[in-house]
Amino acid sequence: MLFSKQPSLKVIIEAESSVRGDIISKGAVKIDGVFEGAVTADCLIIGTKGLVTGDVTVRQMIVGGRIIGNIRASEGVDIQHTGDVCGDIFSVRLCITEGGNFDGRASMLRTKEISYKGNETITETF
Repeated sequence: MLFSKQPSLKVIIEAESSVRGDIISKGAVKIDGVFEGAVTADCLIIGTKGLVTGDVTVRQMIVGGRIIGNIRASEGVDIQHTGDVCGDIFSVRLCITEGGNFDGRASMLRTKEISYKGNETITETF
């Protein structure tokens, strides 16, 4: 998948690592291990062995592993053939490759301006 802007990788959680807390990054975050907490970043990449438990607010997201939580992406979400999403997705674009799993609700928004403020409900949909 190609996004309009390729982010620089700033944070990496390796396959043998387990981290709990919140991540805020202006660059890309790659998770190959286990992460529990909220992520706010330009881009989140979950590797095939990665597991994220928590809500995510990003510009773009690539899911190759598993996420349990809600996703808010202003540009798009790609669920790869090894990806598994359990939660709701709010985005302007969603791509699920054959074999990818998605269990939740998808709200396809008109605007790329998606803000996340806790449990706020976004009502502007097609």
